[in-house]
Amino acid sequence: MDFSVRDLSLPRISIIVGHTGSGKTEFAVNLALALAEHCPRPVLADLDVVNPYYRSRERRDLLKEKGIELIASSQACLDADLPSMPAQLNAVFDDPSLTAILDIGGSVQGARVLARYRPRILAQSQGVYFVLNGCRPATSTLEGALISMEGISQIMGLPVVGIINNSHLGCETTVETILDGIALAEALSLETGVPILCHSAEAHLACQLPPQSSPVFPMTRYMKHPWEL
Repeated sequence: MDFSVRDLSLPRISIIVGHTGSGKTEFAVNLALALAEHCPRPVLADLDVVNPYYRSRERRDLLKEKGIELIASSQACLDADLPSMPAQLNAVFDDPSLTAILDIGGSVQGARVLARYRPRILAQSQGVYFVLNGCRPATSTLEGALISMEGISQIMGLPVVGIINNSHLGCETTVETILDGIALAEALSLETGVPILCHSAEAHLACQLPPQSSPVFPMTRYMKHPWEL
């Protein structure tokens, strides 16, 4: 199976959002590693102030080895209405030579993190991408997925421009799991008019999928459960 991240035609700043447990961080890390092969100055900004687990900072050494700059938010004062963001984030908006991925927390609070940056974001080449995991209870139906995607978009004040189907059940994921997710993603796309950016799956499953109209992004599992670290 041939895949190139160039097939995704991403803007300079890719904003990755989704419901809690959708697999945003795993996708963001894989996307950053794929971009590092083509972009001279890739940046991954871990701005998830919601989930204490599955933080991209867990793979700081790997990212550094591949030439990816990691910007990580502090977990201090997470109960604040507007948690503090790292000062380095300003460079993402000020330096057009950077190619950035922003990993945003999966809740209303997570979406609010970027709402304050809306004017600066709109001045950039950017896109918001919704990660859909059809195996999560809150997004297992078209209605639930629609509520989640539209709710995040409304809070951020930014439109979603692409859907990423990342339906999985961890190590219990099968090809059928992914195919069910593809059907849900296609229904969401049809309902909203938002195109599917790609379908993602671990590489050993991605190669078993039948041909799709949207790119299939083969991924490696880097993020671990707390008890696996």
